[in-house]
Amino acid sequence: MDLAEANEFVDAWLRAWNDHDLDRVLEHFTDDVVFTSPLAAQLLTGSGGVVHGKAALRQYWGEGIRRIPDLHFEVVDVYLGVDVLVINYRNQRGVLVNEVLGFDGPRVGWGHGTYLGGGAL
Repeated sequence: MDLAEANEFVDAWLRAWNDHDLDRVLEHFTDDVVFTSPLAAQLLTGSGGVVHGKAALRQYWGEGIRRIPDLHFEVVDVYLGVDVLVINYRNQRGVLVNEVLGFDGPRVGWGHGTYLGGGAL
């Protein structure tokens, strides 16, 4: 992935999230994606913060969108690695978040939601 492709991905990701369009968000992920987040531990009982598969990710993020009707992200910066993209953004509460996304071909196969100073909790 080069910088232009990364920016295209981030723009589409951001628009989908800010539109609360879960189908468009999930288009970016493989069916067997594994995603971790301290918020998942709060919203998905028994998950330990680890979400396995696109269906479970839909459940997790769908619940988040339901509970946070004013959900909105503003991208601060983008970091590009080898098959890895980090999206640094500020959420609707002003909390800084890094979404660390690992790619399996053109789609995300694994990811981690990380929060500055435990701001998710």
